[in-house]
Amino acid sequence: MSDKLHEFESDDIRVTWSKQRCIHFAACVRGLPGVFMPGRRPWITPTDAPADRIAAIVTRCPTGALHFERKDGGAAEAVPERNLIEPGRDGPLFLRGDLEIVDAGGAVLLHDTRVALCRCGRSRNKPFCDNSHWSIAWNDDGEVFEGGVKLAEAPPPDGRLRIVPTADGPLELRGPLMVRSADGRVAFDGGRATLCRCGGSRNKPFCDGSHTGRGFRSGAGAAPPPASALPAP
Repeated sequence: MSDKLHEFESDDIRVTWSKQRCIHFAACVRGLPGVFMPGRRPWITPTDAPADRIAAIVTRCPTGALHFERKDGGAAEAVPERNLIEPGRDGPLFLRGDLEIVDAGGAVLLHDTRVALCRCGRSRNKPFCDNSHWSIAWNDDGEVFEGGVKLAEAPPPDGRLRIVPTADGPLELRGPLMVRSADGRVAFDGGRATLCRCGGSRNKPFCDGSHTGRGFRSGAGAAPPPASALPAP
């Protein structure tokens, strides 16, 4: 997936930022406002805090828009031991872990530790969230119900979670995973899950086939579903 990265660096650390994947969650701004200051040019100044502190704050970014590279020999970002999927309240799917987004043929499109994927169906940057859920007032409590997580037939030996955004359909996940509700009270472990990304499933975050009747289109630049197809608020 092509993406222009903006770079900001000091003698000790290089921070990269993807405007395309940023949804202004602002974990960086809240965590280190002296370094991350929207409206300033440049808006990231790695010279204004120790590299260890900056690295820790970067890993709080839930979308993967921010990453870092240590120039001073410091530790790289650790890959989480567990692949976790959490539907955000009224927002995207937040994933952390050893993640690969792959196409139907198995080609790797992205390898990352943090991503935010659209589940309202309206993003123009699919499969990533672009905050379109705000403009359509899309809502969902981020609850998780039993039955949507299955055991894998043959768990992958590398522990990686592979995510396939199917054509005009759901996200198919294969690999060790945990799906956890937004309030953290419900969680299911397994090896397979099929997650809604059209916004219309009545069993969110899992797919129930609603995309077939909503005219959901997943291709780059595809028109979003008509407003009449959106779920009632």
